[in-house]
Amino acid sequence: MATSKWASLAAVGALCTLALTACGGSDSSTASGSPSGGASKGTVGVILPDATTSPRWENNDRPSLDAAFKAAGVGSDIQNAGGDTAKFGTICDSMINEGVKVLMIVNLDPESGAACLKKATAAGISSIDYDRLTPGGGASYYVSFDNVVVGELMGQGLEKCLTADGKKSANIIYINGAETDNNASLFKEGYAKALKPKLDSGDYKLVGDVSGEWDANKAANAFDGLYSKNNGKIDGIVSANDTMAGGIIARLKANGLAGKVPITGQDASVGGLQQILAGNQCMTVYKNTDLEASLASKLAIDIINGDKAGADALATGSVTDPTTKQPVKSALATPEAITKANIKKPFDDGFVQASDVCTGPYAKLCQQAGIS
Repeated sequence: MATSKWASLAAVGALCTLALTACGGSDSSTASGSPSGGASKGTVGVILPDATTSPRWENNDRPSLDAAFKAAGVGSDIQNAGGDTAKFGTICDSMINEGVKVLMIVNLDPESGAACLKKATAAGISSIDYDRLTPGGGASYYVSFDNVVVGELMGQGLEKCLTADGKKSANIIYINGAETDNNASLFKEGYAKALKPKLDSGDYKLVGDVSGEWDANKAANAFDGLYSKNNGKIDGIVSANDTMAGGIIARLKANGLAGKVPITGQDASVGGLQQILAGNQCMTVYKNTDLEASLASKLAIDIINGDKAGADALATGSVTDPTTKQPVKSALATPEAITKANIKKPFDDGFVQASDVCTGPYAKLCQQAGIS
């Protein structure tokens, strides 16, 4: 979708507010203005990556960010690149030319993300890496969850599930995220750290370590290859997100192993929660995007107000850019492990709706879990 002039965007935002409806939905662009009717001091441009690698970007991040910016009195233009780096670049150029005060991106890959951030810096625009650090990009700030902890939760979760199944020894595999995604490296760092004692002791053996590229089909095919290579002797699977776990679970079902081989995930997606209810997925990692969006909007408004001290006070940590080796000021939220035992948590928080999850065969399972 082509970017409109800011006057038009502000008008659309005002109409959306008056109508009390969410703009954007499944569209590629959401525009909002000052919620109180007063003039916004500046506009934040947000580029989301796609709608396929995880449902969170459109189902959770877009509405969370839109609501947070409105509540903070910050005008915003939220667009989705649809997995297309050329479109990502076009949106970036358009937002810079239109004069956003802050540019927030979730990169598709380090190269196109860094090119965008460097253009923003050259134009005097502050930037925020949202959820995913862009190596070599030089973003002003980084807002995300502690992604090493996300990985640790997955590793700990797999060990707990294997132990609950009475397995003291196990052949395990890693189906990692995309190799171009810095987050995927952090997740792997976390679950490798959590499982290291079991691997070092010889209780667990790592018999596969491959990328699933955040894609359900690619992850499923990667699992098939490892399953054949190991003559079906796979006892546990670290899947780096729910989307890939869903593809792998389909192959487990085909082999009569769904629910018998524990598998992890993350994102607390509708599909992931359904698989946990059905007993096919042992856990997921819940990252409440409201926390992430709140940090991002507070940073943005401090930047727009010229309050560098306030922004720096929010960014209480730092991460090291793996390319430049320089620290990036960071605000990191805390993730949470979700199993069947505490599956109500994302529903109680409003992160997901029972009407989306508790459909068809999952309705009775939700009832049994106390989800209504």
